[in-house]
Amino acid sequence: MTAEAEDHPESMVSRTLREEILTGRLEAGSRLTEAGLSSRFGVGRGLVREAVQKLSSQGLVISRPNRGAVVAPEAPREIRNLIIPIRRTVEVYALRLVFDELTEADFAAWNVILARMLDACARRDYHAIAEADLAFHRRLLERAGQPDLIVIWETLVGRIRSHFRKTQKLSADAMEIYEEHRALAESFRGRDLAAAVRLLKEKIT
Repeated sequence: MTAEAEDHPESMVSRTLREEILTGRLEAGSRLTEAGLSSRFGVGRGLVREAVQKLSSQGLVISRPNRGAVVAPEAPREIRNLIIPIRRTVEVYALRLVFDELTEADFAAWNVILARMLDACARRDYHAIAEADLAFHRRLLERAGQPDLIVIWETLVGRIRSHFRKTQKLSADAMEIYEEHRALAESFRGRDLAAAVRLLKEKIT
């Protein structure tokens, strides 16, 4: 279970906003006011404040006293070049932790995500593709059962979020993105850890 698996209102607010930032639905510089978010989500300002503070600690939001908050800019290119190998290390570590314990329930969960990705790729909806892509990889981190690992991963992804989406758009055919993730899921099922690690490393660029 993740730190936000429960249906706590603050968790719902931070989870939704984080997804919107990571997938580009909320762009860098977008304003996030307590009044606006409170009205949108139907929760009190205290819960909104806690959610924004959580996103701020992950580097996704910049809080400005008495002026609300804005979606943070991304890391400069030099830092992005450092982040990608770290993200690769985190996901490989998670895969090594859980590889021998994966069950049919795990693969069923990935199949649900893959079905969403297939539909998004068919429509060339890159926001929805990004959402499914994030969900696919987050599932691996969640399965590792270490909340701190998820926080590290989400912070890393948040700092390179446009690179994450631009890489997807480089595919001549959006369906290639689906096929890559389907192959990843199959490699996890194949019980050859070395092969699965190689493929995961190859796909995180």
